[in-house]
Amino acid sequence: MKNGNGTAINGTGNEKTPNGVTPKVRCAIYTRKSTEEGLDQEFNSLDAQREAAESYIASQRHEGWVTLPNRYDDGGYSGGTIERPALKHLLQDIEERRIDCVVVYKVDRLSRSLLDFTKIVETFERQGVTFVSVTQQFNTTTSMGRLTLNILLSFAQFEREIIGERIRDKVAAAKRKGKYTGGMPVLGYDVDRVVKKLVVNPTEAQLVRHIFKRFAQTQSATLLATELNNQGHRTKSWTTVKGNVRLGLPWHKMHLYRLFNNRLYIGEIVHHDQHYPGEHEAIVPRDLFDEVQTILEENCRVRGNKARARTPALLKGLIKCGYCGGAMGPTFTKKDGKTYRYYVCIHATKRGWDSCPVKSVAAGEIEGVVMAQLRSLFQTPELIAETCRVARQKEADEIERLKAERFALAGELPTVGDPLRKREAEKRITEIDGIVAALETNLLSEQQVADALRNLDLAWNELFPSEQARIVSLLIERITVANEGIDVRYRHDGLHSLVADLKDIEEEPIDEREAHDPS
Repeated sequence: MKNGNGTAINGTGNEKTPNGVTPKVRCAIYTRKSTEEGLDQEFNSLDAQREAAESYIASQRHEGWVTLPNRYDDGGYSGGTIERPALKHLLQDIEERRIDCVVVYKVDRLSRSLLDFTKIVETFERQGVTFVSVTQQFNTTTSMGRLTLNILLSFAQFEREIIGERIRDKVAAAKRKGKYTGGMPVLGYDVDRVVKKLVVNPTEAQLVRHIFKRFAQTQSATLLATELNNQGHRTKSWTTVKGNVRLGLPWHKMHLYRLFNNRLYIGEIVHHDQHYPGEHEAIVPRDLFDEVQTILEENCRVRGNKARARTPALLKGLIKCGYCGGAMGPTFTKKDGKTYRYYVCIHATKRGWDSCPVKSVAAGEIEGVVMAQLRSLFQTPELIAETCRVARQKEADEIERLKAERFALAGELPTVGDPLRKREAEKRITEIDGIVAALETNLLSEQQVADALRNLDLAWNELFPSEQARIVSLLIERITVANEGIDVRYRHDGLHSLVADLKDIEEEPIDEREAHDPS
């Protein structure tokens, strides 16, 4: 173990080999900064962290420590997440045994989350990698060292939460004063980035007023979107702080609904459900804005009172248009007393019926084809084997997550002074032990999968429409419809949940299911 300004965590000092040669210790330096501010400077915070780490490694040269040339720098990434490119690269190199020691300036550079840090340290321990913080002294091979580390991480996480609260409070206070606090610019305004204010764009403001007036006349967002597109109008084009150009898009009714409900246009700033007088100039008269709101409310009420199809939409949320990639939603028509169901391309309903060659597909026909494919697929032994493999992997991942949570809770227990909190933590540890034991002893078998799928037809006829739709959503990720046919993408991991559902259905009497049928 190393003493001094920095302390190694998982190992001791290098011992000389019998021939008197000190083994080489390959040291990787990891640096992180939460924001991108100042990273363009010639010597920035990441450089300063690396320089301090290099100096420490140089002081341990007599122990065989050498600095690896690879840089693991995460600039502009929060310590509250492990989704960082340089950190992922570091962990990958550790798994490939290219690193013997990781050096950081402070512990919170690696992570500000106690649970995430625990997972990272477990990876270090598994690969025999030591960990050094240049400016802090702790040693996790002892109980006191683990206590010290947990306290440090708890304060780091607390600091991050406090910073988040301060930022949210600052934004709320600024909006109460009517100040612009950032975000994507809206049609009708530009952003003065120097004074951080919205300024009116006269040309766009004229278009915004025209859109409000035309909607008051047509009372149809779909017709208005088509009219705007035919006239060559597009949504807001703007340039990001980094100089990237975001071009405007063709209009559809969702763009219009967002525009109609934006109180910026009447000179107000909105924060949650509250709105305050803004510093910027209004570009839409309040009486016109209120008239549009009245029309929107009336249209919504009328649509809500229209008769809706009582037949199920088995594939709702799963079907995509093969031409434009948009969703296809359920609809129906009635003729001669009969109801005909369809799935219709949403973009076709917004941009015009002629804009999509797929348009719609008969619901009963495509549902029959999909169910036939599912039942045929369930007979293949390859699917059963893949289902078991995926299920076991998910169970292994869940076990690993639970063990990491238990490790973190056990490390926190010595620091908990509140008896109630301590009992809750101990109770959770006991729960985790029970769940892990159950997962490790009740692994899903191929026979269970085969039996459940073999009884699918019988179970299917006993299910209510809502239950059928839920099971289909477990099994299918996406259905793409094109003029030449359909493509079905399955969820192999969903079969684990399906097997459990089918077993529940078999064990529950039919009359009990009727008693709590949601329909």
